[in-house]
Amino acid sequence: MPSGMAQYREVGELDELARMDSPVHRLDARAQALTTMAFILAVMSYSRYEVSGLMPLLIYPVVLIAAGKLPVGVLLRKLAMAAPFALFVGIFNPLLDRHVVATVGSFPVSGGWLSFASIMVRFTLTVSAALILVSCTGIHRLCAGLERLGMPRVFAVQLLFLYRYFFVIGDEGLRMRRSVEIRSAGSAMGLAVYGHLIGNLLVRAMDRAQRIYRAMVARGFDGEIRTLNRMAWGWRETGFVVGWAVFFLVARVWNLAERLGAQLMGSGL
Repeated sequence: MPSGMAQYREVGELDELARMDSPVHRLDARAQALTTMAFILAVMSYSRYEVSGLMPLLIYPVVLIAAGKLPVGVLLRKLAMAAPFALFVGIFNPLLDRHVVATVGSFPVSGGWLSFASIMVRFTLTVSAALILVSCTGIHRLCAGLERLGMPRVFAVQLLFLYRYFFVIGDEGLRMRRSVEIRSAGSAMGLAVYGHLIGNLLVRAMDRAQRIYRAMVARGFDGEIRTLNRMAWGWRETGFVVGWAVFFLVARVWNLAERLGAQLMGSGL
C-alpha cells in the first residue's frame, strides 16, 4: 500500500477503536465530552511557565488508555502527526525570552525554555485527551452527545459532516493520484499540473457530495443525528464526571508534584 494511502487510512482508525467494548466505551458520550472539556480547561488555566504542576494531569489520559484498552502506538502516531504545529508555536520562545526564572542545580533556566516545555506538555495532554475522546465514543456518538449538551443542531451536524466528507475528498484524491501515477510513468509533475488536479478534485468532491446528500434525503435524513444505542445517564456517568472534576480541581489548586517531591526529600528518599 502506498505511504500516502496508508496515512489516509490511519485517520479512520479512531472509528475502529470506538467499536471496542470497555468500561470507558460504555459510558455516555456526554459524560466523556464534559470530562474532556473540564480537563482541557484545567490544562489551559496554568501559567505559561508552569511545567511541574501539569505533570499530575498525565494520570487522566494514562488511566483512560488503560481502562479503554486503547493501543498506545496508534495514539502516539497521531500525536506525532500534530506535534510539528506545537513545535512551530514554541520553538522561538528560548530566543525571545532569555530571562532566567529558575535554576536546576547550577544550570540557569530561562523563561523561554520553560514556556516551550509548557507548550509541549499542554499539547500532549490536550491532544491526547481529544484522541481518547474520539477513540472511546466515535464521531457519530460524540456529535449526538454534544447536541444533547446544548450545541446547536446545525453545528453538531456540520461537525459530523466535516469529519465524514474528509473521507469523501480523500477517496477522490486517491483515485486521481493512482490515475496520475499510471499515466505519468513516475515522471515529475509541474505546478500547473498540480493546480489542475486540485481544481478537478474540488469539482469531483462537490459532485460526489451532492450524490451522497440526495441518497441521504432519499433514506429519510431530516437533520437529526440518531444513534443505534439510546443515551442514558446513570450513576457511573455522574461518578466519572464528578470524580475527575474533583481531581482536576485538586491538581490545579495544589501543585501535587511539588508536594510529593517535598515529602520524598523530607523522608530522605
